[in-house]
Amino acid sequence: MTAPTLSPFLPSGTDWTALRNFAVLRGQFRVSLTPLCNEACWFCHNEGDVPPPHTRRHREVRPRPGSLTAGDYLSVLREVITAGLKRIYFTGGEPLLSPLARPVLTALPEVGPDGSYTLITNGSLVRRHAEWLSTTRLDKVKVSLHYFSDASLYEIARVRFGIARILDGIEAARELFDRVELNTLLQRENAHEIPAILDYALERRLPMQFIELVGTDFNEAHRSSAVTADRLVAQLRGLTTDERTEIAGVGQGRRVFRVDGVEVEIIQRDLGRHHVGQCGTCPLKPKCVEGFWSLRLDHAGGLQPCLLRDDLRLDLRPFLAEGAGTASAIARHLSAFTEGTL
Repeated sequence: MTAPTLSPFLPSGTDWTALRNFAVLRGQFRVSLTPLCNEACWFCHNEGDVPPPHTRRHREVRPRPGSLTAGDYLSVLREVITAGLKRIYFTGGEPLLSPLARPVLTALPEVGPDGSYTLITNGSLVRRHAEWLSTTRLDKVKVSLHYFSDASLYEIARVRFGIARILDGIEAARELFDRVELNTLLQRENAHEIPAILDYALERRLPMQFIELVGTDFNEAHRSSAVTADRLVAQLRGLTTDERTEIAGVGQGRRVFRVDGVEVEIIQRDLGRHHVGQCGTCPLKPKCVEGFWSLRLDHAGGLQPCLLRDDLRLDLRPFLAEGAGTASAIARHLSAFTEGTL
């Protein structure tokens, strides 16, 4: 893999090595536009903020208050893209609930041919926002499809608007974008629907990702809902012999199948995960199944390399107030994390 060329306009005096290596290993820059969601999936980690189901049960516990403007988001994006971090994912909560979604997504800076912008959504609001979404630089929409009936949608997400709205959102995304992908968390609540979800994806030639559960403090009570991908792997091996295993880069290992040209990815615990720097001595490492694969920017201006470690969160607001220097601050923070000195 070729290392990205660093821009000559980057400030001197900063060691960019760790950030550059992270980009080479296909690390993600995940940008949360809001912690709010119109669903309350029991397994939600909300990118390290308080998940909606926890807020519903404990009204006194609220997510961090938002403090970034659309201009702040765009400023950070311009800097990190210049620094070579170009795989950008927009998340929430549900990102399309944010009033900042439109001004941010319709003003995205050029990311170049080696970069990409991805919107991660539950699909329920895509049709409503289709007109302005069609004007964005988004390369891909990734829809979370953890259910395939009204019953499982309610059991998992506690909403009553019905699966038809989600499926219509997927169709709306297909009308707008060349690349639409699906992802599904494997769990006891949807185990009976996994074959139907796979058939749905294959019939529409939508790349598909199935994920084994990432345990967090917020979903500890549902540990019994976790199921393995073993049965699904066996099913896919009955459909194709085109299988490979990817364990390079950062994050979790994965099995990748190609069925009639459609890619189906399985993220599995037994393939291991790839840690760097401070992960080696992290006290939470035995609980972690992700490894380090993303940098997360939240709506309150914080950036952290791990959703289980709030103590590693960097406040970018002072650098935004100065009008520059956020990429340098991120590079220094990532270097410290990699070296184990945070």
